[in-house]
Amino acid sequence: MKLVYVFDAYCGWSHGFSVTLREVVSRHPGLPVEVVSGGLFTGSRRVPIREFGYVQGANAQIAELTGAEFGEGYERLIADGSFVMDSEAAARGMAALRQAGPDRAAALATDLQHAFYADGRSLSDPATYRVVAEAAGLDADAVVAAFESAEARAAAEADFRRAAELGVTGFPTLLAVEGGSIAPLAYGRATADEVDQRLASHAATLTS
Repeated sequence: MKLVYVFDAYCGWSHGFSVTLREVVSRHPGLPVEVVSGGLFTGSRRVPIREFGYVQGANAQIAELTGAEFGEGYERLIADGSFVMDSEAAARGMAALRQAGPDRAAALATDLQHAFYADGRSLSDPATYRVVAEAAGLDADAVVAAFESAEARAAAEADFRRAAELGVTGFPTLLAVEGGSIAPLAYGRATADEVDQRLASHAATLTS
């Protein structure tokens, strides 16, 4: 069995799920985790953040319900409303980080969200991936080169297809996958204890 985490680095609810994800991964070190980027802000949705009037209110709700923090750097970045969230660029960056640290993909996903939601770093800026890679002890030059490569673009598109094939319609979604069996463990938000209960129940059905 493995866990499949489908998220979008520009999704506030995914940011709110970061603590739960880290806790679940720490409790189950033997379970592989596949991290898949979703395409929340692609195509016609790549517009200035001011066009999404719900963002600030949603962030307040996310903070209240999950304890997630939205830093001053993030608030400054989006203050004038002109910043454009581009999920394709974020997915390329996640693919580059995942390639450099395949066994640490879940932690790197949360690091990437921290770079945006706490530090206010654009996920379209190669410099962001240098900072994240260096902090994680990865080869920063290789990560930046990968971010700008054609392979990363292909990986991003493959991620978007993978999310659709899994039937994911919202982020974050955490799944348990065993062969052709797919069981939802979390959608939107959940505690690590709730995820564990669902995971144990799914494992029991597989062995019964």
